[in-house]
Amino acid sequence: QLQLVESGGGLVQPGGSLRLSCAASGNNFDHYTIGWFRQAPGKEREGIACISSSGGTTNYPDSVKGRFTISRDNAKNTVFLRMNSLKPEDTAVYYCAAADYSSTWFVEDSGYNRLYEYDYWGQGTQVTVSS
Repeated sequence: QLQLVESGGGLVQPGGSLRLSCAASGNNFDHYTIGWFRQAPGKEREGIACISSSGGTTNYPDSVKGRFTISRDNAKNTVFLRMNSLKPEDTAVYYCAAADYSSTWFVEDSGYNRLYEYDYWGQGTQVTVSS
């Protein structure tokens, strides 16, 4: 079982950057695929990034590809989401979650879209992009 805690959210101007962190406690963190998701007011939760258990494989939807980068440090049980060139439409609550897949196919097959496959979720951190 894992417990996940997000941090690093806040208010940033359009064009700015933020780095979110997802700190995990529990067993076998390095066996899990980790995803980042976001939910804006009145909208469904959407996946925006995922990373394989080893960190060697990542995947993103077109909406954030080239602007967001997911990475992980298994020695520190932490996953990061670096967000550059932020836009007002990036405003949302951001969540990290863990899926019990240690192989890469899940990430390669757009695992960020499979929200129902994620077993553990954090409480979220607010990101607001506004001038």
